[in-house]
Amino acid sequence: MNEIVPVYWSQFSHETFNPLPFYIAATDYGVCRLTWPGESFETLEDWVALKIPGSKLEHNPKETAVYIQELMEYLNGERKGFQFPIDLYGTTFQKAIWNALLNIPYGAVRSYSQLAEAAGNKKAVRAAGTANGANPVPIAVPCHRVIGSNNTLTGFRGGLHMKERLLRLEDYHDFSIKGHARFQF
Repeated sequence: MNEIVPVYWSQFSHETFNPLPFYIAATDYGVCRLTWPGESFETLEDWVALKIPGSKLEHNPKETAVYIQELMEYLNGERKGFQFPIDLYGTTFQKAIWNALLNIPYGAVRSYSQLAEAAGNKKAVRAAGTANGANPVPIAVPCHRVIGSNNTLTGFRGGLHMKERLLRLEDYHDFSIKGHARFQF
């Protein structure tokens, strides 16, 4: 008999994003998914069903409390890094990109080409952008710290307004919000 893997979930909101909630999910090994405000609970359900077959979502605020506390501290400007474990589900290339994201310091940015190079394939700029957009644990795995090589904000699953807000929270202001020039990675 196969054992069902529990995936604990909860929701929280931050005053800046009220009334839209973040949904967070964690396995026994760490945070595996964080949605953006505006993404539905069904988004979380669908992701868990696809990425962790044989799992069962279990509403459990106690299991997610420490993760939420650190995220709230970050969103309040009280934290610059995360101590909690992260349990990433993706391809080998995606994981290489996400691990490269973890090496971008608070308040700094990298271009998509720099991200691809950091992951070991400097020619895979577009693939790096796609992997960046598929990041299952945004904020903690800081996909918002990647901008165009011409310092413009570029497409972002959480919305460009969210990317701008997170960069400003980290006191990074050297970017253009005029939109992005196509193919300027």
